[in-house]
Amino acid sequence: MPSSLVEVRRRYTEAEEVAIIDAVHDALVSAFRIPPEDKHIRLVSHEPHRFTHSPGLPQPEFYTLVTIDCFAGRSVDAKRNLYTAIVDRLAALGIPKDHATIVLREIPLENWGIRGGQAACDMDLWFDVNV
Repeated sequence: MPSSLVEVRRRYTEAEEVAIIDAVHDALVSAFRIPPEDKHIRLVSHEPHRFTHSPGLPQPEFYTLVTIDCFAGRSVDAKRNLYTAIVDRLAALGIPKDHATIVLREIPLENWGIRGGQAACDMDLWFDVNV
């Protein structure tokens, strides 16, 4: 049940925003094997002056930051696959691969309250975190 935030430096059309959200979600389904219906992603569009980036980007308006909070337990290979899957899918939407940064924050199961306020460590998650 990753919870993701995608932050961008420009305005996109509604269809483009949905495509960006879907790209991140599809990468999570592929790399982390989460259930396809487990979709928790927000997209925030910042005014460029409110969202700085690394210097030297040839198209700074396309800088994209993806932050993913997830259960701890995925392998390094699964994380590598996720990073590649995200940048590949965003590149297909016109966001240069070197203009995306991904931050993955792993949170122990006992630090997630889900399904009516229960600790995730006490629940059947319906998917395997250890991929």
